[in-house]
Amino acid sequence: MRKFLPSLMFFILLLIIWEWAVRYFEIKEYILPSPSAVGSSLINKRVLLWDHGLQTIYEAVLGFLLAIGAGLFLSVAMGLSPGVKRTIYPLMVVSQTIPIVALAPLFIIWFGYVMMPKVVTVILICFFPITLSLVEGLSTVDEDMVKLLTAMGASPWQVFRKVKFPGAMPSFFAGLKISATYSVMGAIIGEWLGASKGLGIYMTRSMKSFLTDQLFAAIAVVSILSLLFFAVVEITGRMVMPWYYQK
Repeated sequence: MRKFLPSLMFFILLLIIWEWAVRYFEIKEYILPSPSAVGSSLINKRVLLWDHGLQTIYEAVLGFLLAIGAGLFLSVAMGLSPGVKRTIYPLMVVSQTIPIVALAPLFIIWFGYVMMPKVVTVILICFFPITLSLVEGLSTVDEDMVKLLTAMGASPWQVFRKVKFPGAMPSFFAGLKISATYSVMGAIIGEWLGASKGLGIYMTRSMKSFLTDQLFAAIAVVSILSLLFFAVVEITGRMVMPWYYQK
């Protein structure tokens, strides 16, 4: 708590300034609601936000887990085979030059207004940071340890399992942290383009109705969910790599 106290105090100061500015300059609520108005909306619409939030959480978690699986599979393949890395890695980088907002409407056309397009959007957003971080981590392990195990007759799989993968775990979890926060955003983007339920459609409806306080309330929920996802990855990393955090 002591580590995050300065950030928390600064955030509270910003909220106070925000509240004062809205009241002093008499800014209309549909332009910029005060923090107190946003808090009231969070309380009054908590049931609706919870209902829409569960849908977004489900889409984000499912897409995130599938992205981890795909990222692990490709990273291990590239780590074990330089030929696979030379073939897949450039294509993976090129795929990130295509805006996800341009692809998402295609998913709606192909899969319809079901959950699949949102999950695919989350996978595409989360996949690259996970894969890239693990691939880079695998390529920066201690070469002396690799040479030692090779000289002792270890197979490529044993070298990977004993040295490369454990050595790449910090990089892997760094990518997981980035993707965890992106996962909620990916679900929101998918819901913006077509959905009947979720925080993304809730935000769209609030914006079209000029209910800015509800829009800010939804944004607050999205931020909280992203922080919770980040915290889960951080705690998992501390459990999996206690040696790393004890440095």
